[in-house]
Amino acid sequence: MTPVLTSHAGSLPRPDSLREANARRAAGEIDAAAFDEQLSTAVQQVVARQRDLGLDIVNDGEYGHAMTASQDFGAWWTYSFDRTSGLELVEPTQSPQELEAQEERLGNTPADPADGVRLTTFGRRRDWLRFRDVYGDPTSGTGIDARRPLPLPTATGTIGYAGQDAVARDTRALTAALAATGGGRGYLCALSPGSAARIGNAHYTSETEWLHAWAGVLRQEYAAILDAGLELQIDDPSLAESWDQVNPEPSVADYQRFVARRIEALNLALEGLDTSRVRLHLCWGSWHGPHTTDVPLADILGEVLQANVGGLSLEAGNVRHEHEWTVWRDVEVPAGLTLLPGVVSHATNVVEHPDLVAQRIGRFAEAVGSDRVIASSDCGFGGRVHPDIAWAKLESLVAGAQRA
Repeated sequence: MTPVLTSHAGSLPRPDSLREANARRAAGEIDAAAFDEQLSTAVQQVVARQRDLGLDIVNDGEYGHAMTASQDFGAWWTYSFDRTSGLELVEPTQSPQELEAQEERLGNTPADPADGVRLTTFGRRRDWLRFRDVYGDPTSGTGIDARRPLPLPTATGTIGYAGQDAVARDTRALTAALAATGGGRGYLCALSPGSAARIGNAHYTSETEWLHAWAGVLRQEYAAILDAGLELQIDDPSLAESWDQVNPEPSVADYQRFVARRIEALNLALEGLDTSRVRLHLCWGSWHGPHTTDVPLADILGEVLQANVGGLSLEAGNVRHEHEWTVWRDVEVPAGLTLLPGVVSHATNVVEHPDLVAQRIGRFAEAVGSDRVIASSDCGFGGRVHPDIAWAKLESLVAGAQRA
């Protein structure tokens, strides 16, 4: 069997010094040059640690996406707020109880008749309502308080890309770190148009126009990463995770159209770029909850496989989705597409045994061929598990790939 390469899904534990630097930068206490120097040092250290473990395709740990708390489930997304013009932060004007009552009155009113799907607020997710006491209990281990509305930006005018300096800083830091540690393959993460479009919109008149506007904005970040000679991972929980955020549950056909429209926007953003160096990260959400209302992979895979990308990263190691590897027995994988299944998971503190990792890799290798598999993690580790556990899981990932 061809040796299986290794990577991971993005976020890695941040050092305390970097989180503190992010907080000081937000407060205006340190200038850009001082922050850039500290970021570059941290990126070089995290790249070196990945290399020491034996990972083949490494990244910057998403250190360029600001995280100021040890547990942060949103840095993969919220980083984009500072890199986009035309947004304003609109604080909720209603209490959680008023928002819930309003949604119950509205029902599932389609935002766009083309697909009939309207996303609810985060606190009205079906899994969160079913386990309301769990998500409302700060000691339950979910890391989420569903009772507190999340203030999100709203587009109040034409949106544009304002992250040129930030993405240049990210590419510069990773490129330098790769050079200092012997070269090799490196990637940076960026947001998808579909996930970006989950914030408020008070300017665009249709969902299609809104999605395409984000495609035009994010294309600039994608191009900057690829032009720097790096690989690109596009994070898109909107494809799978949004199913839980439609209340009541939609028909599968309506949701498939919803997914297809987001894949269309993604392909628009990637048009003319080197998509062989792009991988799409499919995620059902990184929070530690029951996930009883996750959409089955088989229901959306046909639409997801229309994405013009060279790799597909997906959850395959946690107990809600591990069984779904069998769908690949019956799917014709597009030519040139590599799978990056999660063989270690962010969803548990238990460190997977290398033999289990090898078995999980073997399933995918048998289904699609070992030359089309890169062993990875379900999702990012930064802010999801203790740093010591995160690094132990990556060590087990490498050991399992060697045994496979």
